[in-house]
Amino acid sequence: MVAALEREVRPLIRNWRRRVREHGGRSFRFFEKGNAVLVCGGMGPEAARRATEAIIVLYRPVVVESVGFAGALEESQRAGDLLEPRQVIDAGDGSRIETGVGTGILVSFRSVAGRDQKASLARAFGAQAVDMEAAAVAKGSQVHGLRFHALKVISDEAGFTVPSIEGFVDANGEFRAAGFAAHAATHPGLWAPLIRLARNSAKASRVLCACLEQRMGTEAGEATRASELRG
Repeated sequence: MVAALEREVRPLIRNWRRRVREHGGRSFRFFEKGNAVLVCGGMGPEAARRATEAIIVLYRPVVVESVGFAGALEESQRAGDLLEPRQVIDAGDGSRIETGVGTGILVSFRSVAGRDQKASLARAFGAQAVDMEAAAVAKGSQVHGLRFHALKVISDEAGFTVPSIEGFVDANGEFRAAGFAAHAATHPGLWAPLIRLARNSAKASRVLCACLEQRMGTEAGEATRASELRG
Protein backbone atom coordinates (compact mmCIF):
# COMPACT_ATOMS: atom_id res chain seq x y z
CA MET A 1 0.00 0.00 0.00
CA VAL A 2 1.18 3.50 -0.84
CA ALA A 3 -0.12 6.43 1.23
CA ALA A 4 0.98 10.05 1.29
CA LEU A 5 1.03 10.90 5.02
CA GLU A 6 0.99 8.88 8.22
CA ARG A 7 -2.02 10.77 9.56
CA GLU A 8 -4.16 9.21 6.84
CA VAL A 9 -3.43 5.66 7.99
CA ARG A 10 -2.32 6.05 11.62
CA PRO A 11 -5.09 3.86 13.16
CA LEU A 12 -4.08 1.03 10.80
CA ILE A 13 -0.30 1.11 11.30
CA ARG A 14 -0.22 1.99 14.99
CA ASN A 15 1.06 -1.44 15.99
CA TRP A 16 2.82 -2.41 12.78
CA ARG A 17 6.58 -2.85 12.60
CA ARG A 18 8.23 0.37 11.43
CA ARG A 19 11.33 0.27 9.22
CA VAL A 20 13.33 2.96 7.46
CA ARG A 21 14.92 1.69 4.26
CA GLU A 22 16.74 3.43 1.44
CA HIS A 23 16.17 3.32 -2.29
CA GLY A 24 17.55 5.60 -4.95
CA GLY A 25 19.45 7.62 -2.38
CA ARG A 26 16.31 8.44 -0.36
CA SER A 27 14.94 7.12 2.91
CA PHE A 28 11.39 5.78 3.10
CA ARG A 29 9.20 4.88 6.08
CA PHE A 30 7.73 1.40 5.74
CA PHE A 31 5.22 -0.30 8.02
CA GLU A 32 5.02 -4.09 7.97
CA LYS A 33 2.51 -6.64 9.21
CA GLY A 34 2.31 -10.22 7.97
CA ASN A 35 2.25 -10.20 4.18
CA ALA A 36 1.32 -6.53 4.01
CA VAL A 37 3.56 -3.48 3.81
CA LEU A 38 2.67 0.18 3.63
CA VAL A 39 4.88 3.12 2.72
CA CYS A 40 4.18 6.76 3.55
CA GLY A 41 5.83 8.39 0.57
CA GLY A 42 4.80 12.03 0.82
CA MET A 43 2.37 14.30 -1.00
CA GLY A 44 2.12 14.73 -4.75
CA PRO A 45 2.70 12.63 -7.85
CA GLU A 46 6.50 12.73 -7.79
CA ALA A 47 6.67 11.59 -4.17
CA ALA A 48 4.16 8.85 -4.95
CA ARG A 49 6.17 7.73 -7.97
CA ARG A 50 9.35 7.41 -5.91
CA ALA A 51 7.58 5.57 -3.08
CA THR A 52 5.92 3.15 -5.50
CA GLU A 53 9.24 2.31 -7.13
CA ALA A 54 10.84 1.81 -3.71
CA ILE A 55 8.16 -0.52 -2.36
CA ILE A 56 8.15 -2.59 -5.56
CA VAL A 57 11.93 -2.98 -5.70
CA LEU A 58 12.40 -3.63 -1.99
CA TYR A 59 9.36 -5.84 -1.27
CA ARG A 60 8.35 -7.45 -4.60
CA PRO A 61 4.57 -7.23 -4.04
CA VAL A 62 1.97 -9.02 -6.15
CA VAL A 63 -0.48 -6.09 -5.97
CA VAL A 64 0.02 -2.39 -5.25
CA GLU A 65 -2.71 -0.20 -3.81
CA SER A 66 -2.99 3.57 -3.46
CA VAL A 67 -4.75 4.41 -0.19
CA GLY A 68 -5.59 7.68 1.55
CA PHE A 69 -7.66 10.84 1.40
CA ALA A 70 -9.52 12.31 -1.56
CA GLY A 71 -11.70 15.31 -2.26
CA ALA A 72 -15.34 14.85 -3.25
CA LEU A 73 -16.47 15.92 -6.72
CA GLU A 74 -20.16 15.21 -6.15
CA GLU A 75 -22.36 17.27 -3.83
CA SER A 76 -23.94 14.12 -2.34
CA GLN A 77 -20.64 12.84 -0.94
CA ARG A 78 -19.72 13.32 2.71
CA ALA A 79 -16.56 12.99 4.74
CA GLY A 80 -15.97 9.32 5.48
CA ASP A 81 -17.49 8.01 2.23
CA LEU A 82 -15.31 5.36 0.59
CA LEU A 83 -14.45 5.03 -3.09
CA GLU A 84 -12.81 2.00 -4.69
CA PRO A 85 -12.51 3.30 -8.26
CA ARG A 86 -12.77 1.17 -11.35
CA GLN A 87 -10.69 3.70 -13.25
CA VAL A 88 -7.94 6.19 -12.33
CA ILE A 89 -7.26 9.18 -14.58
CA ASP A 90 -4.19 11.43 -14.67
CA ALA A 91 -5.57 14.93 -15.17
CA GLY A 92 -2.20 16.06 -16.50
CA ASP A 93 -2.11 13.88 -19.60
CA GLY A 94 -5.57 12.32 -19.66
CA SER A 95 -4.23 8.76 -19.38
CA ARG A 96 -6.54 6.18 -17.83
CA ILE A 97 -5.77 2.97 -15.97
CA GLU A 98 -8.36 0.33 -15.13
CA THR A 99 -8.19 -1.35 -11.73
CA GLY A 100 -10.44 -4.29 -12.60
CA VAL A 101 -12.42 -3.87 -9.37
CA GLY A 102 -14.77 -1.36 -7.77
CA THR A 103 -16.87 1.31 -9.43
CA GLY A 104 -16.53 4.94 -10.42
CA ILE A 105 -13.65 7.19 -11.39
CA LEU A 106 -10.86 8.83 -9.42
CA VAL A 107 -8.88 11.65 -11.04
CA SER A 108 -5.40 12.65 -9.88
CA PHE A 109 -4.56 16.35 -10.01
CA ARG A 110 -1.15 17.98 -9.51
CA SER A 111 -2.13 19.95 -6.40
CA VAL A 112 -4.83 20.19 -3.72
CA ALA A 113 -8.04 21.05 -5.58
CA GLY A 114 -10.21 23.90 -4.36
CA ARG A 115 -13.96 24.23 -4.85
CA ASP A 116 -13.79 25.67 -8.38
CA GLN A 117 -11.14 23.22 -9.50
CA LYS A 118 -13.21 20.32 -8.18
CA ALA A 119 -16.17 21.45 -10.28
CA SER A 120 -13.93 21.72 -13.35
CA LEU A 121 -12.49 18.24 -12.84
CA ALA A 122 -15.95 16.74 -12.37
CA ARG A 123 -17.09 18.24 -15.68
CA ALA A 124 -13.95 17.26 -17.57
CA PHE A 125 -13.59 13.67 -16.41
CA GLY A 126 -16.93 12.56 -14.94
CA ALA A 127 -15.05 11.56 -11.80
CA GLN A 128 -16.42 11.12 -8.30
CA ALA A 129 -13.27 12.11 -6.37
CA VAL A 130 -9.87 13.75 -6.76
CA ASP A 131 -6.52 12.98 -5.17
CA MET A 132 -2.88 13.76 -5.99
CA GLU A 133 -1.11 10.41 -5.99
CA ALA A 134 -3.15 7.47 -7.34
CA ALA A 135 -2.31 7.93 -11.02
CA ALA A 136 1.42 7.96 -10.26
CA VAL A 137 1.08 4.78 -8.19
CA ALA A 138 -0.96 3.18 -10.98
CA LYS A 139 1.65 4.02 -13.62
CA GLY A 140 4.49 2.71 -11.46
CA SER A 141 2.61 -0.54 -10.94
CA GLN A 142 1.87 -0.83 -14.65
CA VAL A 143 5.56 -0.44 -15.57
CA HIS A 144 6.35 -3.49 -13.45
CA GLY A 145 3.38 -5.50 -14.72
CA LEU A 146 1.68 -5.53 -11.31
CA ARG A 147 -1.99 -5.39 -10.44
CA PHE A 148 -3.12 -2.01 -9.14
CA HIS A 149 -6.02 -1.09 -6.88
CA ALA A 150 -7.05 2.07 -5.05
CA LEU A 151 -9.09 2.75 -1.95
CA LYS A 152 -9.83 6.36 -1.11
CA VAL A 153 -11.92 8.06 1.55
CA ILE A 154 -13.50 11.51 1.28
CA SER A 155 -11.87 14.01 3.64
CA ASP A 156 -13.18 17.24 2.09
CA GLU A 157 -16.53 17.73 0.42
CA ALA A 158 -17.20 19.20 -3.03
CA GLY A 159 -18.08 22.66 -1.76
CA PHE A 160 -15.13 22.88 0.64
CA THR A 161 -11.85 24.57 -0.28
CA VAL A 162 -8.88 23.19 1.62
CA PRO A 163 -6.69 26.06 2.91
CA SER A 164 -3.63 26.48 0.73
CA ILE A 165 -0.51 24.62 1.87
CA GLU A 166 1.68 26.11 -0.85
CA GLY A 167 5.15 26.63 0.57
CA PHE A 168 4.66 24.06 3.34
CA VAL A 169 5.43 20.88 1.39
CA ASP A 170 9.12 20.12 1.00
CA ALA A 171 10.96 18.53 -1.93
CA ASN A 172 10.26 15.04 -0.57
CA GLY A 173 6.52 15.64 -0.41
CA GLU A 174 6.55 15.99 3.39
CA PHE A 175 4.05 18.41 4.89
CA ARG A 176 5.77 20.85 7.27
CA ALA A 177 3.03 20.79 9.89
CA ALA A 178 4.83 22.93 12.46
CA GLY A 179 5.49 25.69 9.95
CA PHE A 180 1.92 25.63 8.73
CA ALA A 181 0.59 25.72 12.30
CA ALA A 182 2.66 28.83 12.99
CA HIS A 183 1.30 30.41 9.82
CA ALA A 184 -2.29 29.51 10.68
CA ALA A 185 -1.91 30.94 14.20
CA THR A 186 -1.51 34.41 12.72
CA HIS A 187 -4.36 34.06 10.21
CA PRO A 188 -7.67 33.76 12.10
CA GLY A 189 -9.57 33.31 8.85
CA LEU A 190 -8.05 29.85 8.57
CA TRP A 191 -9.19 28.64 11.98
CA ALA A 192 -12.75 27.61 11.17
CA PRO A 193 -11.96 25.71 7.94
CA LEU A 194 -8.97 24.01 9.57
CA ILE A 195 -11.07 22.85 12.51
CA ARG A 196 -13.64 21.47 10.10
CA LEU A 197 -10.96 19.79 8.00
CA ALA A 198 -9.30 18.25 11.07
CA ARG A 199 -12.62 16.82 12.25
CA ASN A 200 -13.45 15.40 8.81
CA SER A 201 -9.94 14.03 8.31
CA ALA A 202 -10.06 12.20 11.64
CA LYS A 203 -13.35 10.59 10.66
CA ALA A 204 -12.03 9.73 7.20
CA SER A 205 -8.92 8.08 8.65
CA ARG A 206 -10.98 5.91 11.02
CA VAL A 207 -13.28 4.75 8.24
CA LEU A 208 -10.46 4.02 5.80
CA CYS A 209 -8.39 2.09 8.32
CA ALA A 210 -11.36 0.07 9.56
CA CYS A 211 -12.10 -0.98 5.99
CA LEU A 212 -8.46 -1.92 5.33
CA GLU A 213 -8.25 -3.90 8.57
CA GLN A 214 -11.44 -5.79 7.76
CA ARG A 215 -10.27 -6.58 4.26
CA MET A 216 -6.85 -7.75 5.45
CA GLY A 217 -8.54 -10.02 7.96
CA THR A 218 -10.77 -11.47 5.27
CA GLU A 219 -7.83 -12.08 2.94
CA ALA A 220 -5.83 -13.72 5.72
CA GLY A 221 -8.75 -16.02 6.51
CA GLU A 222 -9.13 -16.99 2.86
CA ALA A 223 -5.40 -17.72 2.60
CA THR A 224 -5.58 -19.95 5.69
CA ARG A 225 -8.57 -21.87 4.34
CA ALA A 226 -6.86 -22.34 0.98
CA SER A 227 -3.75 -23.67 2.73
CA GLU A 228 -5.82 -26.09 4.79
CA LEU A 229 -7.59 -27.37 1.66
CA ARG A 230 -4.28 -27.94 -0.10
CA GLY A 231 -3.02 -29.80 2.99
